[in-house]
Amino acid sequence: MRIHLLRHAEAEDRSPSGRDTDRRLTEAGERRMKAVAKAIARLDLGIDLILISPLVRARQTAEPVAEACGYEGELVELEALVPGAEPEDVLHELARRKASSALLVGHMPHLGSLLGRLVSGRDDLDVAMKKASLASFEASPDPSSGRAELRFLLSPRVLEALS
Repeated sequence: MRIHLLRHAEAEDRSPSGRDTDRRLTEAGERRMKAVAKAIARLDLGIDLILISPLVRARQTAEPVAEACGYEGELVELEALVPGAEPEDVLHELARRKASSALLVGHMPHLGSLLGRLVSGRDDLDVAMKKASLASFEASPDPSSGRAELRFLLSPRVLEALS
């Protein structure tokens, strides 16, 4: 199984509602995601499942990627991708869904904990991810069973250059 982690792009500091869940991407974040989405499409990751956090900015990050990649499936909201969730929960969900190449769109610190878990097999390592960066792993069909092999970790600037 291939697992791809994508952190949401730049979002507004505060939503009009005042709720964190409603924060939207800024204009700069939307522009960056269009370029990042083109780069992800060029990488030809063969994505057959997109799981997103239920927060607005995660959906806004995933939509241009899905469009650029010709993804015809549903963007599946998953509580296991909210900022305070346990990395193990999303790994069990991935095993249950049996995708061959899944894109997970979420937030720090959760994605940093998940990246650390995949790299080391441990729960006590957090690896920072810049906004709109992409990490890719090769894992066993049950990714919760151990660590995965990091294929790449690309910053948004590198992704924009690839677009």
